[in-house]
Amino acid sequence: MNLKIGKKHKRVKNKISNTFTRFFLSTFFVISFFYTAPIFIKFADKNFNNKEFTNNSKNILNSTLKKGKNFEQNDTQERSNEIDLLYDILEENNSEINLVRYTTSEINALFKEVKYDLDEVRETKLVKPIEIGLLPNEIKKISNTKKKKDMFIKIVLPLIVKENNKIRIDRKRLFAILSKNSNTDIENKWLEKKYKQYGVRQNDLSTLKIRMDEIPVSLAIAQAAKETGWGTSRFALKGNALFGQWTWSGDGLKPKNAEKGEEHKVMKFNSLQLSVRAYLRNLNTHSSYKNLRKARTEFRNKNKIIDSLILSKHLDKYAETGSEYVEVLQKIIIQNNLKDFDEARALPSSKDLESLI
Repeated sequence: MNLKIGKKHKRVKNKISNTFTRFFLSTFFVISFFYTAPIFIKFADKNFNNKEFTNNSKNILNSTLKKGKNFEQNDTQERSNEIDLLYDILEENNSEINLVRYTTSEINALFKEVKYDLDEVRETKLVKPIEIGLLPNEIKKISNTKKKKDMFIKIVLPLIVKENNKIRIDRKRLFAILSKNSNTDIENKWLEKKYKQYGVRQNDLSTLKIRMDEIPVSLAIAQAAKETGWGTSRFALKGNALFGQWTWSGDGLKPKNAEKGEEHKVMKFNSLQLSVRAYLRNLNTHSSYKNLRKARTEFRNKNKIIDSLILSKHLDKYAETGSEYVEVLQKIIIQNNLKDFDEARALPSSKDLESLI
């Protein structure tokens, strides 16, 4: 009898113990769930449901657009805008130009002959009017980084200064026309041409004043250096493309990493000079750089020198890397003292100098 009671007591004890264990485990599970659930949800939301990440994915966006009419409409619009804005550049680009590609030793000999020295330019703010139409293939073989940079700057600096000078002359003429009560037929035809070049509606003189302006030399050099790896990229050497501009209508080079179905190419130019001209036109007309032009106008209104570091902040849409791209440009400008060239002007050309080129 005592044995049966002992067994019964043992079963009751085990049952209570099992019940308590299950209750404890259940309670622990519930508490753990409510504790970890918010953490998991937060993690999932951050890593899997981030709308910003999705919106910034260019590959996903392009893939979606290519499936429908939107992509074709975009493509057509880009082609139309490009032809309208760059019509004069495209015409010249399609003409036959036979330029000689000099070697680095020949270019260095020319620079030495005309006493073209960057330290002197920094001091005097005067640039020799030397126009090198093509980059030397050997530039990518220059192992000394400083020598490579100096070679690149010496080549592109006169080209940028020359194009800015053309804009400066146009701008001066524009203000002279604006100061008159009436204009001649020649002046009106000139205005019509400029409206077209700068993508401005007829008689919208206020917008034309904003767009027809220079780009700081230091900013242009920095972008050319970044886009071409200081003149060593395939686009620069094969297509004279200093700024990596896309094209939907002109002659171009297909990027090696381009995805299937992408229609754009990097625009190819007959000369480095045309590449610089197209770059200035791009920054002065494209809607992505409206804030850059606004900041430049504010400097003009205050009679201050245009600060390339300030303007560079508005180039985050120039590349997919956005703000990182801006930081790189600013580092290039600062580390290479490129702002020293912002006030540079071209010396008048001479027959003696032209005969050496």
